[in-house]
Amino acid sequence: MAYCRAGLDGYRAGEHFMIHWHEDGDPIAHRPDGPRRAVALPPAAERTGRVHHIELWVPDLAGAERRWGWLLGRLGHLPYQRWASGRSWRRGESYVVVEQSPDLSADHHDRRRPGLNHLAFHVADRATLDALTAEAPAYGWRLLHPERHPYAGGGGHRAAYLEDEAGYEVELVVTSEPRA
Repeated sequence: MAYCRAGLDGYRAGEHFMIHWHEDGDPIAHRPDGPRRAVALPPAAERTGRVHHIELWVPDLAGAERRWGWLLGRLGHLPYQRWASGRSWRRGESYVVVEQSPDLSADHHDRRRPGLNHLAFHVADRATLDALTAEAPAYGWRLLHPERHPYAGGGGHRAAYLEDEAGYEVELVVTSEPRA
């Protein structure tokens, strides 16, 4: 059942409260390619200082949706909002937006200029890191520093540094294993 699968996915992602809705025409059975209608509800705790959302302006919405949608989906974020010039994915009370704004002043992102350098996400373990790294090229991401992977961050810091076709970088950090 789609709602059962949504609950299990939320539990595996560490969410404590989920809501799942069903719209006319949605399949009852879980289908990997079906609509994802689950939204994690925020925990009842102090909210000051938590990230509300991150918004990335992109030069190509379709490409960004493919790249970021795959990555965020694999990291447990669920599709949240969709409008003509943007998309968002939510996890808990935070969400990530990609938007192709008409107000863009350049046609590319350069992470080495002032501004956003990269986003870093936790991953459960080395096996998850290896799976994401292996799948990433099919979705427009390339591994940075392959000669030092997975220790490009130095010492016992296990991580993958990926860059997408538009120049955005993500760091996927293994957090369940002790650091040296």
